[in-house]
Amino acid sequence: MAEINPNRSIDPNTGYCSETKTYYSLRPNVPLPPPSEPLSITQYALYLLRSSTTTTSATTFLVDATTGESLSYGEFLRQVHSLARSLKTRYSLSKNDVAYILSLASLHVPVLYFSLLSLGVVISPANPLSSTSEVSHQIQLSKPSIAFATSHTSYKLPSNLRTILMDSPEFISLLNQNEDVADFANSNMTVYQSDPAAILYSSGTTGKVKGVLLSHLNVIAIIAGYYHVTEETDPNEGPPPHPVSFFTLPMFHVFGFFMLVRAASKGETLVFMERFDFKKMLKAVENYRVTYMPVSPPLIVAFINSKLTDKYDLSSLQLLGCGGAPLGKEVTLKFKEKFPNVEIRQGYGLTETGGAGSRVIGPDEAERHGSVGRLAELMEAKIVDPATGEALPPGQKGELWLRGPTIMKGYVGDDKATSETVHLEGWLKTGDLCYFDSNGFLFIVDRLKELIKYKAYQVPPVELEHLLHSNPEIADAAVIPYPDEEAGQIPMAFVVRKPGSSITEAEIMDFIAKQACSLVSILKLHHTKR
Repeated sequence: MAEINPNRSIDPNTGYCSETKTYYSLRPNVPLPPPSEPLSITQYALYLLRSSTTTTSATTFLVDATTGESLSYGEFLRQVHSLARSLKTRYSLSKNDVAYILSLASLHVPVLYFSLLSLGVVISPANPLSSTSEVSHQIQLSKPSIAFATSHTSYKLPSNLRTILMDSPEFISLLNQNEDVADFANSNMTVYQSDPAAILYSSGTTGKVKGVLLSHLNVIAIIAGYYHVTEETDPNEGPPPHPVSFFTLPMFHVFGFFMLVRAASKGETLVFMERFDFKKMLKAVENYRVTYMPVSPPLIVAFINSKLTDKYDLSSLQLLGCGGAPLGKEVTLKFKEKFPNVEIRQGYGLTETGGAGSRVIGPDEAERHGSVGRLAELMEAKIVDPATGEALPPGQKGELWLRGPTIMKGYVGDDKATSETVHLEGWLKTGDLCYFDSNGFLFIVDRLKELIKYKAYQVPPVELEHLLHSNPEIADAAVIPYPDEEAGQIPMAFVVRKPGSSITEAEIMDFIAKQACSLVSILKLHHTKR
C-alpha cells in the first residue's frame, strides 16, 4: 500500500489529490503483515480464524446442499493437514509446483485449495465444463506438474499429465490420515507472501484466455480488507445470527476463490451445490437459514421475476453482494420492492485485481444506486483520458487505472500482454470507462475493451470470430454483444456464408459446440448469403 503523504491536499469527500491526480481510498487503514514475513494464504486465514470468539471446531464450515454432507471446522482442518502431509511426502509436491484442478464444486475442493497453498503449490482451478481444446490451452499456459480431476472430467487432460481423481478411494484415503493439526498453522513450510499462489483464467483485455498469476500477498491483502473493514452493529439489536453464506459462485472463479478464503477466515458457514439450480437454491436458503449470498445481476433478475420465491421461507436472507457486471437502478428498485428486508451491495473487481477494486459498505452507501461503491481499502485509482493520457478529476469519464497490493503479478507466459496491461509504475489498466462522483463513488459507464459480459463471465468476441473463421464454409464473421435481461449480454455472431454454401444456423452452432462447448449455449447467430 502506498502511504498517503499528509502534506498532500486530499479531498475528504472524493479521496482525490489534485497534485498527484490520484484517488486514494477513503476506507480506514488496514493492517497487513510485514511483506517480508513468511506467510501463506492458508496460514493467514487460519490465524484470523483462531481469533474468532464464536467459532469452534464443531461449527459447520462447509455444506454440500446437493448431498446434504457437511464438514465442521475441526474436520476441515484435520483433512487439510492430512492432505498436505500426504501430497508432500507421497507425491513430492513442493513450492512453486503448479496443480491444475478440474472439478465441480465439492467438499474436497476447499480442502485441496488450502492444502496446496500451505505447501506453496500454485493452484490453477479451471471451469470443469471447458472443452478439451480450452483445457489444452490452459495447460500450455500454466505448465502443471500434477492435475486433480474427477472421473467425469479427467478425459479432457493429456495422458502424460500425472492426475489424481478426487472421487477415488486413493484421494479419500489421503484426507484421513488422522494427522494432528495442533501445529499446522505454525508449521515450518516456508512460503513467502511474494510467492505465486494461484493462476486463474481470464480473457484479459483482448484475445485468448490468459493465466492471471496472483501471489499470496495479493489474496492476503484482500482478506485483510474484508476482515478489518466492517460496519458497526447496533448493540440494541442483540447479537447477529451466525453468518451463513450460499455460494452461487464457481470456486474456480476469482470471486468464488477469495470469498471462500474470506468465509474460512471469519468462521462462517458456507453452503454450495455441485450444479446451480434456482429452485434448489431457494430450498437451501430456507433449510440452512442463509443470511448472505454473493451473486451476479442475472440472479437478482431471477429473484424479481420468479414466482418460486413465494413458496420458500427466505426471511433469513439479509444481504446480497453483487458483482461481475453493473446492476441498473431499475433492477435494484424492483428487487427492493419485492424483498424490502434484503440489502443489495455492489462491488467491482477483475481477476487481475484479485477481485478487489471498489465495494459498497453499509446501508447508506447501498442507496447510491448504480454505483459499485467507493474505492476499496489499500487501493489507489486514476481516471485516464484514453486519447490524451491525462489523469482526470471527479465527474469526468476515462479509463480506470488501479494500483495496490492486490494487483496481479502478471499473465503467465505472456510478457507482452502483461506490459500492455500493467504500467511500469504498477498501475493496472482496467479497460473500463468510469468516473468518480463528488462523494467518491465509482460508476462504470462502459467498456473500452471488447469483452462481452455473459453473467459474471468474460466472453472474448475475437476468440469466437477465430473459431467461426476456421469453418471452411464461412467467408466472414463478426461477434458483438447483444443485450439480454437475464444474462446482461450474450454474443451475437453475424455470419457470411461462402458462395455456394448452404450451411445452417444449427450446423454452425454444432460446429462451435465441438470447439468451445461452454460458449455454445450463449451464442446467437444472424446468417446471411454473400
